[in-house]
Amino acid sequence: MTEIIVVTSGKGGVGKTTTSASLAVGLARRGKKVAVIDFDVGLRNLDLIMGCERRVVYDFVNVIQSECTLKQALIKDKRIETLFVLAASQTRDKDALSKEGVERVLNELTEDGFDYVICDSPAGIEKGASLAMYFADRAIVVVNPEVSSVRDSDRILGLLSSKTRRAELGNGGVEQHLLLTRYNPERVAGGDMMGINDVKDILGIEVLGVIPESSGVLSASNAGVPVILDDASDAGQAYADAVARLSGEQRPMRFVDAQKKGLLARIFGS
Repeated sequence: MTEIIVVTSGKGGVGKTTTSASLAVGLARRGKKVAVIDFDVGLRNLDLIMGCERRVVYDFVNVIQSECTLKQALIKDKRIETLFVLAASQTRDKDALSKEGVERVLNELTEDGFDYVICDSPAGIEKGASLAMYFADRAIVVVNPEVSSVRDSDRILGLLSSKTRRAELGNGGVEQHLLLTRYNPERVAGGDMMGINDVKDILGIEVLGVIPESSGVLSASNAGVPVILDDASDAGQAYADAVARLSGEQRPMRFVDAQKKGLLARIFGS
């Protein structure tokens, strides 16, 4: 049975596409057949992070408007044979998406035996975002530990509980998980950033993972390599932990405690 997972947030720039790419890669590395779809029509960043931007011939909108087949538009990842990317259109607007078209694509992916479909949602509550979450079974809500990001995500949680197919059918709504990105334990300890429990208490959902602030994320994105493939990176390891938890494993949270300063650092303040 195909599981549809939406990666969403209320605020832009929190790391949704980075998260979508890393979750898709992580699940595919576990032998699952995975498709990741870019719902951000007009911008199209997923293919850049996945490193397949030069291989895009047809896109999501082309499939929805029957200008090509789904098989023609899906891009097979060169690193993992069970991973496929469906890029967004850069030249259309979000009105090109339709509920019926999205449902047809998701049904076809289900018929083709995909284990997971990752929907990389635009930020906010406009049409692309609402369509990305409507058919979801699970939602990964990506949040930076700052007040504006947490407040905006609270609105998204309300929509996930009421404006999805599962909610309309009375199936209990979409299962929700919290993913904290750009987390800096030292800033939390200094009172400059919200802590994990602060965010969890406000939003009321369990934390799937905590991704530390890391320059490796930007370097990986610029190279077209999902950061989860960088096993030496703290962020890459944290994403791997999140995928393991998503798959039902128990793993402790890492990279969430501030490093204790040694004696000389405490004396000299560095």
